[in-house]
Amino acid sequence: MKRVAPYLALAAILAACGSQEVKKDVPVSDRSGGAVPPTASTGPGSSATGISPGGVTGNPLSDPSNILSKRSVYFEFDSNAVRDEFRPVVQAHSKYMTGDKRDSKIRIEGNCDERGSREYNLALGQRRAESVKKVMTVLGVQDGRIETTSYGEEKPAAPGHDEAAWAQNRRADIKYAGEK
Repeated sequence: MKRVAPYLALAAILAACGSQEVKKDVPVSDRSGGAVPPTASTGPGSSATGISPGGVTGNPLSDPSNILSKRSVYFEFDSNAVRDEFRPVVQAHSKYMTGDKRDSKIRIEGNCDERGSREYNLALGQRRAESVKKVMTVLGVQDGRIETTSYGEEKPAAPGHDEAAWAQNRRADIKYAGEK
């Protein structure tokens, strides 16, 4: 019994010291103003896993409180590197495709702002789409289930000729098969 007592005391101390990180909700950025594109925030009421609390049923892709409703990955000027703040969005879609939707296919559409030649923007949009695809394949999504395309500057998300509009247009959009 004397040998067990120290182990029990240590277990009790470790259990008392254990804690969980509490993440605070961060509001979704205002898309209408400023030069900063929307963040990858999951919004109020959502969790880091992308699953809505409270047992909300329905399509998680259209549930605004679910990270899976976030479909755009934004890029810096003249870059195709997936920014750290958008990795949770890509990870959530990858997890969804390797779990719940093992048979689904997606199209990743690369987009650019209006600066640069048409040819350059088409190539940059393709590199952006391929960057998101690469992250998803590393996370386990089969290569054949992801199609990439580039629209260059042809499909702007925001009209305008300033940094605020350009920041919203430098993106890759994730579209599931059957969506327009």
